[in-house]
Amino acid sequence: MGFPLSREVSMKKIEHIGIAVKDLELSNELFSKLFGKSPYKTESVESEGVKTSFFEAGPNKIELLEATHPESPIAKFIEKKGEGIHHIAFAVDDIEAEIERLTTNGFIVLNKTPKKGADNKLVVFLHPKSTNGVLIELCQEIKP
Repeated sequence: MGFPLSREVSMKKIEHIGIAVKDLELSNELFSKLFGKSPYKTESVESEGVKTSFFEAGPNKIELLEATHPESPIAKFIEKKGEGIHHIAFAVDDIEAEIERLTTNGFIVLNKTPKKGADNKLVVFLHPKSTNGVLIELCQEIKP
């Protein structure tokens, strides 16, 4: 018994796991010790009110996220749930097609227009109410 799909899925792999942290500098030290190397990238994403850093662990990536102001989604998450896993991001080939496919299949897309995220990606998020309590991010590489 299967579930009806409206079109082909373009999700390729887990792109990264996002972890909400109170102090990016202290967390970078901790994860540097854990992985035996420094983050390969740090940046601010003004639209989301976060500072981020990325670590590679084998073929996988971890994104640490620190709020830059008290009204940012990360600040609200930490206030409510504490530090920890915030989201799972999936790489997609065609983010617009995925938004349409997922909306058609009843998922709640939080931002129907992709926005520039960290690590040279266009991103959209799916509401946890429609994904068994897990915030899902879809990421598409921004091509020059």
